[in-house]
Amino acid sequence: MTPRGLRALLCGLLALTVLSAAACTGGGSGRDIRGDGSRAPQTGAVVPSSADGLGSVPPSPSPPASPAAAAGWWHPAVGLSWQWQLSGPLDKAVAADVYDVDGANTSAADVAALKAAGRHVICYVNAGAHEDFRADAKNYPESVRGKALDGWPGEQWLDVRRWDVLEPLLAARFKTCRDKGFDAVEPDNVDGYSNNSGFPLTADDQLKFNRRVADLAHRTGLAVGLKNDVEQAAVLAPAFDFAVNEECAHYDECDALKVFIDAGKPVFHVEYEGSTSAFCAKTRSLRFSSMKKKLDLDAWREPC
Repeated sequence: MTPRGLRALLCGLLALTVLSAAACTGGGSGRDIRGDGSRAPQTGAVVPSSADGLGSVPPSPSPPASPAAAAGWWHPAVGLSWQWQLSGPLDKAVAADVYDVDGANTSAADVAALKAAGRHVICYVNAGAHEDFRADAKNYPESVRGKALDGWPGEQWLDVRRWDVLEPLLAARFKTCRDKGFDAVEPDNVDGYSNNSGFPLTADDQLKFNRRVADLAHRTGLAVGLKNDVEQAAVLAPAFDFAVNEECAHYDECDALKVFIDAGKPVFHVEYEGSTSAFCAKTRSLRFSSMKKKLDLDAWREPC
């Protein structure tokens, strides 16, 4: 069994115990292609389209009422179809229940158009890494910026222990998402502890940061998804409303995310390599919302 396979097995068996965090700290998962981040490439900003281009997908049925629903944020149901687009002209005609798009580069008008067509919309936000091309980049002090993300010019890991610095910055980003009309946030790069970040981050540091991010999103009135960080999925699932995963089938880690499905929370999943026939049977059996995407996350998709 490979080290990754052993770690996944330990996570699956022990994730509900304190031991799970220790068992899952070693090494990056590699599920993001580049091996030290958790997001597919952004080769260009999403450009809001001028055409209506709206499909006729009806609104998704609301999940059953629960005490948590009174808190005011969206609670997505298992089985929703989705589109994930972070580059190229925004294609609003894709027949998907949920759109996941860049929060800074998608306009309020485009969010409103998608929602008018019955979609829910997720706001992509980089929570665990600094991006020098963002409008608020200068607000991140050098003291919280660590090593560069390999293959991602202009990006550096953040010291997630410094919540005093990061909370107001993320709060401003989440508020922008809410004010544009987004339903949820997808905080990226929330697995710095398992990468060469430049900081001595532990699994416990990451758990604390990820829970704080989830709580901040909820206090802003937004649903929140756990991005990758499969090793900690079991202990983090109660704090999050859905999961977003890259390549769990390729790395034989999908079973670790079943904890979300068991809790009535969807797993929005993509693979970049191979054919859909290679992974769809497995992820259908797990009730994941799966599709194949190109690595640059343009509009093209091939759903299961």
